[in-house]
Parts: sequence; C-alpha cells; structure tokens
Amino acid sequence: MKRLFSILAIVCFMAFGTANATTNASAIATSVVTTQDDAADGAAESQGFHQELKKRFIEGGPGFMGIVLLCLILGLAIAIERIIYLNLSTTNTKKLTQNVEDALQSGGIDAAKEVCRNTKGPVASIFYQGLDRADGDLESAEKAVVAYGGVQMGQLEKNVSWISLFIALAPMLGFMGTVIGMIQAFDKIEAAGDMQPSLVAGGIKVALLTTVFGLVVAIILQIFYNYIIAKIDSIVNDMEDSSITLMDMLSKHKK
Repeated sequence: MKRLFSILAIVCFMAFGTANATTNASAIATSVVTTQDDAADGAAESQGFHQELKKRFIEGGPGFMGIVLLCLILGLAIAIERIIYLNLSTTNTKKLTQNVEDALQSGGIDAAKEVCRNTKGPVASIFYQGLDRADGDLESAEKAVVAYGGVQMGQLEKNVSWISLFIALAPMLGFMGTVIGMIQAFDKIEAAGDMQPSLVAGGIKVALLTTVFGLVVAIILQIFYNYIIAKIDSIVNDMEDSSITLMDMLSKHKK
C-alpha cells in the first residue's frame, strides 16, 4: 500500500511538473511569436516603396513579370535616346534664319552655307541643301529642300514605333497573365473538388499583379511617347516654316 501511494505521489509530481513546464514553454513561445510579429510589423511598416514593389513583382511570377519589365526597359531606353536626339536637334530657327540672311547679304551663298555647316539640327541641314542648289533655278532648290526635309523627318521618327509597340504589348501581356492566373486557380479548385478561398486567392493575386504592372508600364511609356511626338511635331513645324523662309530669301537674293 505504501509503495502504491509512493508511485501515485511520484506520478502526480511528474504530471504537475510537466504541466508547469508546458505552460512555461507555451508562454515563452507566445512571447517569442509576439515579439517576432511585432518585429515583422515594424519591418513591414519601415519598408519603402522599392521593397514593396520588389515584393509584389516577385509574387507576380518571373514569367510574365520579367517580360513586362523587359518591355519597360527597352521602351525607356528608346525613349531616352529619342529625347536626347530631339533636344540636340532643336535649333533657334529665328536666330539661324537671321544669320543666314545676313550672310547672304554680306558674303553670298558660300557664307550662308558656312553658317549652316556650323549649326547643328535638321533645319540647318535643310538650309544647307537648299543653298547648295541655289546656283541653279529656284525649283531645283525647292525640290532639294522638300526631299531632304522628308529624310530629316524620318530621322526624327526613327524607332518611335517601337515605343508604341511596347505600350500596346505591356498591358496585353498583363491581361494574358491574368487569364493564366485564373486558369491556374480553377485548376486547383477542380483538383481539390472544393471551393476554398485559399485555393483561389493565389491565382487571382498573380492575375491582378500582372495586370497592374502591365498597365503601369504602358502608362509610363505613354507619357514619354506623347512628349516625343509633341517634340517631333514642333521640330517639323519649324522645318516647314524655315523652308518657306529660305525660299523667300533665295528669291530675293536672285533678284
């Protein structure tokens, strides 16, 4: 009997000690988890826009998101190159016209050609082509101005069509990612045989992220594209006005 009581006492003591240990371990684990959650919340709050964008990009999947990013990189590269080229092609046409007119009056055709040769931009190039054929009749000079104006316009619009392609391609790829994400979500529902939100959420999230990034890329490139088109139109208008002014100057010089 005493041995039985001793065994019961030992079992009760061990059970009580195990319960206390489990309680203490649970409290410690809860404290650690709470601390980790607080740290995670603090880290999430301290994340900047760049980290959040990177996170969403990775969640969208490397397939379509990588292609959309490639569209953005190529489109921006072409847009920046065009902007630099167009800004370098911009000329003070009023000043150039006045300098050419003064050179015609003081030194003749050769002096005016030298002014155009030392000036950058398509307007100066058109002036040079017209002056180079000014020794003949005005009709040949006018044809040269018109023909070379078309050449310069082609140089201004070079590679701009690629930007419009990327503008159209980026949201289309995003929509394709949306469709594929929805298909994956329904495949998971079909495999599970049950409509659980956790099964659908992943596919829908990927679908929405690809769409958002595709639209963002299209918006960014569209802004650059509109600026480039406006810049080209401005330069072309200056070319046309300056060509008319050049023909008037040559007509006066012939008389």
